[in-house]
Amino acid sequence: MQKKQRQTIRAKSFEKILAAAQDEFVLQGYKGATVQSIADKAKLPKANVLYYFKNKENIYHAVLEQTLNMWDEGIGDITPEDGPKLAIEKFVRAKVTMSFKNPKASKIYAMEIIQGAQHLKDFARTYQRQWVREKAKIFQCWIDNGEMQCVDPVNLIFLIWSSTQHYADFDNQILTIMNRADYEEGDIEHVTHFLTDFILRGCGLK
Repeated sequence: MQKKQRQTIRAKSFEKILAAAQDEFVLQGYKGATVQSIADKAKLPKANVLYYFKNKENIYHAVLEQTLNMWDEGIGDITPEDGPKLAIEKFVRAKVTMSFKNPKASKIYAMEIIQGAQHLKDFARTYQRQWVREKAKIFQCWIDNGEMQCVDPVNLIFLIWSSTQHYADFDNQILTIMNRADYEEGDIEHVTHFLTDFILRGCGLK
């Protein structure tokens, strides 16, 4: 078998396993999920799953890493050149889109945090803490320059996180209250516009 073909098979197997694991962790949580149930959902032998990941903990870490990478790529980088209005618009749109298109990833992350972030402590203490500090400094510069109203930059970031991820983490509650079976095509745009407008006004931006 050629190297390229082996890489293709490996990539497809990884994709199947991670998709199945995401479903299983959402339904059962980390403690309730098993390698066998993940293998069954992926329609692969358990031995194949263990060959790639060795154990359940490695699978779980891979799912979390996939989620964090997706958020990083989607949000992109907030730069001083953006200005506060564009930065907030980009941030909100990226997070809303991910919440609607990848709700399972958000739910797994939320469950991990609620359960004490055992598998994310290093990430939270290093990369995530540094990311928030860096972005808060940029917002503070805009505040100091009079480009936006004086708000707490860290709590502004928390507000954007919580308001956008709500649509993923609590989708069942939202759909029940709205008496709908699922989200609709125009919901991403509607929610993005609502949250962006609301947050910009709170920051003294039109």
